[in-house]
This record gives sequence, C-alpha cells and structure tokens, in this order.
Amino acid sequence: MVQVVSKDGEPVQKLIRRFRRKVERAGIRGDARRKRHYLKPSERKREKRRRAEKRRRKEARRRGAEG
Repeated sequence: MVQVVSKDGEPVQKLIRRFRRKVERAGIRGDARRKRHYLKPSERKREKRRRAEKRRRKEARRRGAEG
C-alpha cells in the first residue's frame, strides 16, 4: 500500500504528484491494467512472446542507429 505523508504547508498538487510517482514506481497501475481482463495461460504466453519480440526489434534498431 502506498502512503504519502503531508509535510507542513505542502500544497495539495505537490502531494498528489508525489503520490502518483510512488504509485507508478510500485507498478500498481500496470498491474491493475493487466488484471482488468482474464487471460488464459496460453494467451498470456503469446503476449509475453510478442512483447519480447518487440523489445528485441527495438533494441536491434537502436544498435543499428548507433553504429
């Protein structure tokens, strides 16, 4: 659970920004997005392979542009 303690005289906007950063770092939004719909194990594996392939292509493009 993410908690943010308000400091003396701290504006609400700054407090909200700190909260959002903590939530993002904890991975809560991404986890909630993934669990929004049930995925069968086979679909989950397929999605994982698709993401890995996308990551590899992106990395290959970066290496190609560098040298």
